[in-house]
Formats: sequence, C-alpha cells, structure tokens
Amino acid sequence: MISINNLTVEFGGFTLFKGVSFIVNTRDRIGLVGKNGAGKSTLLKIFAGFQGPTKGNVSVPNDVKIGYLPQQMNHVDGKTVMQEALLAFDEVLELEKEIAKINTEIAERTDYESESYMNLIHRLTEKNDRYHMMGGENVDAEAERTLLGLGFMRSDFTRQTNEFSGGWRMRIELAKILLRRPDVFLLDEPTNHLDIESIQWLEDFLKTYPGAVVLVSHDRAFLDNITNRTVEISVGKIYDYKVSYSHYVELHAERREQQMKAYTNQQKLIKDTEDFIERFRYKPTKSVQVQSRIKQLEKLDRIEVDEEDMSKLNLKFPPAPRSGDLVVEAKVLGKAYGDHQVLSDLDFVIERGEKIAFVGKNGEGKSTLVKILMGELEHSGLCKIGHNVKIGYFAQNQAQLLNENKTILETIDDVAVGDVRTKIRDILGAFMFRGEEVDKKVKVLSGGERSRLAMIRLLLEPVNLLVLDEPTNHLDMKSKDVLKEALLQFNGTVIVVSHDREFLNGLSSKVYEFRNQKIKEHLGGIYDFLQAKKMESLKELEVKKVSRQEKVAEPASENKLNYLERKEMSKKISKMERNVTSSEAKIADFESRIVEMETLLAKPDQMQGTSLFSKYDETKKLLEEELSNWENFNEELDKLIAEKD
Repeated sequence: MISINNLTVEFGGFTLFKGVSFIVNTRDRIGLVGKNGAGKSTLLKIFAGFQGPTKGNVSVPNDVKIGYLPQQMNHVDGKTVMQEALLAFDEVLELEKEIAKINTEIAERTDYESESYMNLIHRLTEKNDRYHMMGGENVDAEAERTLLGLGFMRSDFTRQTNEFSGGWRMRIELAKILLRRPDVFLLDEPTNHLDIESIQWLEDFLKTYPGAVVLVSHDRAFLDNITNRTVEISVGKIYDYKVSYSHYVELHAERREQQMKAYTNQQKLIKDTEDFIERFRYKPTKSVQVQSRIKQLEKLDRIEVDEEDMSKLNLKFPPAPRSGDLVVEAKVLGKAYGDHQVLSDLDFVIERGEKIAFVGKNGEGKSTLVKILMGELEHSGLCKIGHNVKIGYFAQNQAQLLNENKTILETIDDVAVGDVRTKIRDILGAFMFRGEEVDKKVKVLSGGERSRLAMIRLLLEPVNLLVLDEPTNHLDMKSKDVLKEALLQFNGTVIVVSHDREFLNGLSSKVYEFRNQKIKEHLGGIYDFLQAKKMESLKELEVKKVSRQEKVAEPASENKLNYLERKEMSKKISKMERNVTSSEAKIADFESRIVEMETLLAKPDQMQGTSLFSKYDETKKLLEEELSNWENFNEELDKLIAEKD
C-alpha cells in the first residue's frame, strides 16, 4: 500500500536516511525500532505526508486512507468528548444533514406527481443507501464503544474536551483515528497516555484490524502482542525482519555480532593500508602501489555500526539507609474532591523491602494515593510513614524542579557519591546523554530529556523508599532495562505506578489493584495478577466493571452469555432499537401528511384533479405497512432482550 524507493533525508548536513527502500503491505504489523534520534518519528511523518524526503520517492495510492497519531498535537476546544469523537464520521454526519434537509423539503411539498418531487425522492433514496452502507445508524454506538475501551466513562461524553488533561485529549484523538477505519495506522508512542486496561483494549483492536499498522513504541509487550514485522533503523539504513519484536532481538544480536566482526576486520584493513601509504608515500619506487592503495580506500564502502550497546551497564543504588519494618500504614484512609470520592476506607500496610505495583484504570486514585504518601494532599483517616523512612519521589513535574542553569553533567555530579562518580558519563550514556551532550544546560532540554535526567538524579540519592509515578514514559528500552535492573538490586522499598507490563514483570512482588474507590492486594507479579483474575489480558477488568455502589460482582452463571456473545447481542439490540425509533418517525410523518391531505379533501372547492385522492390512498397504505414493520421490530426487540437476560 505504501512504498518508499531510494529515500534519503538530510538535516543541515546530517544524513538521517541513506537510500532506504521498503514496502508496507496490507495486514502488515510493523514495529519501527532504533535508538532515540534514529528517525522513527520522521519516517512516520513522511508516510503521513507531513514531511518530504530530500531525495527518493514515497508512493501512497489516492484511495488509501492514513490515520496518523503523533506524539504531540494541537487541540481545538469548544466541543464535548462525544462531539469531538463523532468528527471521525464527518462524511456520515454530512449525509445526515443532507437527508434531514431533503426530508424537510419533501414534507413541505404538495406537488407529489411532479418531476422535481420524484427527483427529491430518488436523491433521498440514494443518500439513505449511502448512509446505511457507511454504517451511519451505528456511529453513536461505535463512538461509545471506542471511548469506553480507551478508558472514558459515559459521564465523560458530555464534558468539554478542555476539561481533560493532555493525556486524555490524546486519547480522544486516538479514538477519532480508530473510528475513521483508515487503511494504514501510523502510531507514534500510542501507549504513553494509556492505562494497562486501555492498552489491552487497543491491542485487541489492532490485532484483528484488517488494515496495516506501523507503530513506534518502547512497550515490549505491546510490540510483541501486535507486530509480525520489525524494521530497525540504524545509522541511516534499515534492517527488515519478518518477525515480532522478541524474535527480532535475538536476530539483531546475531547480526550485530557479525557486523562488529566485519567492522573490526575492515578497520584493521584500513589501518594497514594507511600505514603502508604513510610508510612509502615519499618513495618513488612505491608510488604506483601507494596510489593504488589510496584509490582502494576512496572506493571502500565503509561499514558503520551504532554506538556501543549500553544496556549491560551495571548501575547500583547507594546502600539504602535502614528503615523500620513498617514503611507505610493506612487505616480508614479516604480522599474526596468536593462531592467526588476517589478513595474510601483504605486499610493496608507496606513493609520494608517490598516492591509493589499500583495498577488500575486512570482516575481510580493511584496518583492520588502517591501524593498522599508524599504529604502533598490532605485526607481523611490515618496515613503513617514509618521510622527513618526517606522517600525518593519521581513524578512528571519532578523534571521542572531541576536547576536550569546547570549542565547535565553538573546536575548528576551534585548528587553522585563514592565510586559511582567515576561512572557518571557511562550512566548518562545509558540514558541517551552522550558525548558533548552532557555539557548542555538543563534549560535547553526537552521535556522528555528533563524527565530522564530527573530519573538519573533520583537513582543516585540515598533513600530507602522509592515512589515512581509512570517512570518509563520517556525512556527507551535500553534505559528501561538499566532502571529495572537497578530497582531489582535496590535493597529498600519500591512503589511503582506504571502501565508497562514488561517493566513490571519480575520487578513487583505484590500488586495493588485500584478499583471502585478501594484497593485490592494481589500477591505476586503482574502476570500472576492476570492469571489470578483468570484472564489473558486486563481488558476483562473493564468488561466485569461494576458500578461504584456495588461492592461484590455477581458470580457468573453458566447460563449467562459470554462477553463476546453479549457484545454481539448488544449490537443487535442497539440496531433494533434504532429501527423502532426510525419506524416511529416514519409513522409520525405519514400520519401528519394524511392529516394535511384530509384537510384539503374536506374543501372540494380548492381541489384540483383527482391526483390527491390517489396520493392519499398511497400514503395510507404506506402507513399500514410501516405500522406492521413497527410491530415486527418491537417483537424482535423483545426477543433479543429476553435472550440477553
């Protein structure tokens, strides 16, 4: 569907891509991988038509629809969440307006036998056929299903979009792209603003989607569950692997080993040749050989390799000062914002050395509890921090508290102690600050770079309770590996709020599930939690979600329909309800027209010809037919509801 041929992209003398060619086929699930700055986002922009290549061709057929989700975008205010989502159906909505306009015009006309009237009827039929073909009667249900899947509640649908954070507004944009059903999805870090349940929902959607998907993500599990092809971008070239991400990692290691051997051999050849040229440059008897060697070097296709892999760096925290056995104790803990209760009657204890994951849908109180632990929010009940507990806290706004006038190197050198000071440059390299970049001032760094720097600073502070709120959002996979290994070796207590399943896997020894103002403790790691919930993915948390007033979910009966069957049944019920509503509108229209014609028939002096009688009889027949349809629709609706119950 999309092909690029001999693509070259240059920025101010720096070559990002050199003669790259490949094709995106229907049903491809491509993960773009490579270090930060390799050109992954740039390639998506080129596919989407927002950026052109320096050289080469990008071919996208005219009938191919592309849905592009960038990492950052500008948002427009003035609409509710549902209104904004429905913009995805702009053609359907325009058809609705045209159909309504034609219906209004038909209702006002009395020249039933005229050619223009019949033309109106034909236009209405064509528009209605097009409307039904595009699934116009299902747009509200589709928008609702997608918004719910992405974590919105029905009460959010009527709220203005400007009431939501940037992350939630990004979800609205993602919903619009999903609803447009493009032929190719181009997704740049789509999971950064999603909770675990929403990520699982998006995975299921993309896995069964009939079009192609090209995505950039640092979420290993997300890539593994979706991709069947991995395209690595490295030093201006691409390496195309027809495998998922995990298999690619193995093949990449093999290729890199071969590449490094070839690079080493070539470097030796180059050095030997340069030594020969230097040794015999000024000897007339060797001039021919020297010139030959010089030409050989000029023609040599030099092997380039990415910077050395830093993922094996062994970063250790300073020894954690010993705290008491009881790190955190909560009793009857609650928090409300006005009338909105977020947390209610929480009772839990966190002991020294535990590594706990906070999971649950956004808005269920994870970050609220973290802020209570940090003493940033007032609350009801008891929240006690244990003896000699020293907290290291990472949140998104933590990056804004750095001294802007210091360099990257100075920022870390200020907190580094002991032997770790000799490894500062290696540590910075592992977090994508390399070479001369370490001399940059903090004030010129992007938000993501500041977050990474704040994370490194936190890693080096002598604390015994680490509280990390979404620590991996701006880290690439190698940096996440470094952080995870450091946390595993940390001998203090860890609380992690994260949606990154792969990061949490093997890290947490206990999971706190936030739901319905409560928290529920699950022993074991994140996948133990999933298994304990008897599900392969967290999407069923949304399916089984009960109202906030319900305390215990009703046990499933064998006679109950399973989720997929109930979902399909709900679709049928919604469609039948719309049929009933549509039929009632037609009946009202026929009845209104009959009343109008009966008024005319009661005044014979105003009658012209006999056409009104035939029109009157025809309308009455149409009314009878529609009444019969209405009865059938209602009977079918009753049957469907009975089957569902």
